[in-house]
Amino acid sequence: MDLSISGKVIHVLEEQSGQGKNGTWRKRDFVVETQDNFPKKICMTQWGDEIDNSGLQVGDVVKVGIDVQSREYNGRWYTDVKAWKVEKEQSSAVNLPPSMSNAGDPGPVEPPFVDDDDDLPF
Repeated sequence: MDLSISGKVIHVLEEQSGQGKNGTWRKRDFVVETQDNFPKKICMTQWGDEIDNSGLQVGDVVKVGIDVQSREYNGRWYTDVKAWKVEKEQSSAVNLPPSMSNAGDPGPVEPPFVDDDDDLPF
């Protein structure tokens, strides 16, 4: 099963670490808000070297490959969303040819035309 979630990073929590039977472990949770009609906030966990590889920051737009796993403990169920791959989305800026871009000199900025005589509600 190949699951992924796209959205904007809205929280990056503190890294946690500890000692387990297999050695030292590290994890960090982060929250992504989807960009759907009804946005959802989803907390995901990164483990080990993936924390360093992704360099996540609040405001990043990402696509996250996830594994969802549930386990039972004392009659209650707990669900983990593990991020195994994080890709930052590219900027949606349009690349203009050098002759059309104003690189280095934006020129004078004029305020937009406002027609106050129009009383339409939109």
